[in-house]
Amino acid sequence: MWEALHFEFMRNALMAGVFVSIACGVVGTLVVVNRIVFISGGIAHAAYGGIGMALYFGISPLIGAGVFSVGSSLIMGAVSLKSRHRTDTIIGVLWAVGMAMGVVFVDLTPGYHVDLMSYLFGSILAVPKSDLWFMFPLDLVIILVVLFFFKEFLAISYDDEFARVRGIPVNGLYLLLFCMIGFSVVMIIRIVGLILVIALLSIPPFIAEKVTASLGKMMVLSSLFGILFTVTGLWISYRFNLTSGAAIILVAGAGFFLTLVLDRFSRPDQPQNAEG
Repeated sequence: MWEALHFEFMRNALMAGVFVSIACGVVGTLVVVNRIVFISGGIAHAAYGGIGMALYFGISPLIGAGVFSVGSSLIMGAVSLKSRHRTDTIIGVLWAVGMAMGVVFVDLTPGYHVDLMSYLFGSILAVPKSDLWFMFPLDLVIILVVLFFFKEFLAISYDDEFARVRGIPVNGLYLLLFCMIGFSVVMIIRIVGLILVIALLSIPPFIAEKVTASLGKMMVLSSLFGILFTVTGLWISYRFNLTSGAAIILVAGAGFFLTLVLDRFSRPDQPQNAEG
């Protein structure tokens, strides 16, 4: 792996993996504790419509993905706050419509777009240095927002009714969280693709939640687990010539199932109740 760092694209990939892991650790923790993982998947797939439109109009696909991600996240957030029992419906509709729009605009765009698959399955090895200048300030913004509103996010994550009683702007914070998810999704798409977004947002926080009950420590551990999975997956993909995004997720998945096994054997068997 060390010799690979002589190449600029590997250094860019490593830095991109670190930046994305930090965003996933912070935002993913809030996603997991608020039980909105499925919404994150809907946002990611709806973003494909923005990618298709961006290709059609000749602008950066990341700009199109960002606009669609944030727009769909605000729509999903507004619907989930007004009518929670309809959330799964609107997620499914935006998920399907976004993907369909992306496919149609790609069909209407002349020429063959070889980079299109990288947005579906990720291409961390193709991340340019210009993308790093987008990821780094976005990480800083996410960290600063969470630090500034940490107590409020803590309150709405575990007892939003109590938060409302205390006068905390619950709806506004939820929409802010959805916006951060939308921007994070744009970062993750470049690494593992929109199809695998859910895994990187949910697996590191799930594992971190098993070893700590503190929201702040969970964010830090999630980021560290994400970095570990990303670097390990990147090394495996380089060593065995595999698709980087899939390798990263398989490493994270292995960590997920290992956590389940360890958790199962660490708990003592519950005594069975004697009959009559």
